[in-house]
Amino acid sequence: MDKKLLLTAEVSAALAENRAVVALESSIVAQGLPEPDNLRVGQAMQDVVREQGAIPAMTAVLDGRLRVGLGPDDMARLAAAADGRKCGARDLGPAMALGLPGATTVSATVRIAAAAGISVFGTGGIGGVHRMIAGPAAGRIDVSSDLLAMSQAPVAVVSSGAKSLLDLPTTLETLESLGVPVLGFRCDQFPAFYTADSDLPVSYRFDELALLAGALRAHWSLPGAGGVLVCNPPPPELAMTADAVEALVRQAVSAAATAGISGGALTPFVLSHMRQASGGQTLRVNAALAIANAALAGQLAVALAACRNGP
Repeated sequence: MDKKLLLTAEVSAALAENRAVVALESSIVAQGLPEPDNLRVGQAMQDVVREQGAIPAMTAVLDGRLRVGLGPDDMARLAAAADGRKCGARDLGPAMALGLPGATTVSATVRIAAAAGISVFGTGGIGGVHRMIAGPAAGRIDVSSDLLAMSQAPVAVVSSGAKSLLDLPTTLETLESLGVPVLGFRCDQFPAFYTADSDLPVSYRFDELALLAGALRAHWSLPGAGGVLVCNPPPPELAMTADAVEALVRQAVSAAATAGISGGALTPFVLSHMRQASGGQTLRVNAALAIANAALAGQLAVALAACRNGP
């Protein structure tokens, strides 16, 4: 595995010294946001992690190896790659063997972070269980690999919950079945990405980073414990109302059903449709919450490092 896992010198040194490191996904650069926002937000996420006193470690597949730590040139290469792939956890091996550039999603980043020994990961939102839709895809069950990957690796995933286009109650039930704690940082409700209001409770609320870090350490002290979802609502100055988001989701899902869109193409189609229908508002919220989650991930990584290095 060591031959396939390439850490930058900075990330390697930080881990060896028990300093704070935050994993970041690269799918936001290659597929998640349009140009030029993709590279701007990707760099902003790295910058804000540093501002908290942690080292950013964006992940990807490049030149047949799992990369942990990317610079601006690497991000630009991923964004421009004509043969680039969107890699979930199951895609990592094939992409490495074929020498394909791969941008990592949540499930892939969780797996790489665990392999590298990184315990905190900041992202926008996780995948989950999709709503049932009409049309050619009617009756199909679509569950993101993010959920299983999170249950298997001792990594704290900091996100603004899950995207509103998903079946959020079933997503939370699935996380419960998989043994993944859903913890709210200064929030009682499970965030729905663009909105803080879902009317669905988190498992536990934490208002202090030290207590949250303590909960993570206690969870990971138990045999077989996997990941934890840490929920951070979108910035209140940009967050949308639940009704506005639901209207956009219904329009987009209906358009997807009419077009026969399903599987891995569904989420990008729905998000693009919502972005256009909202006049770019969903894009602005997406960018802001991704940066805010990277900041919280940096703070949490620093708090965990303090626990490890304390008396």
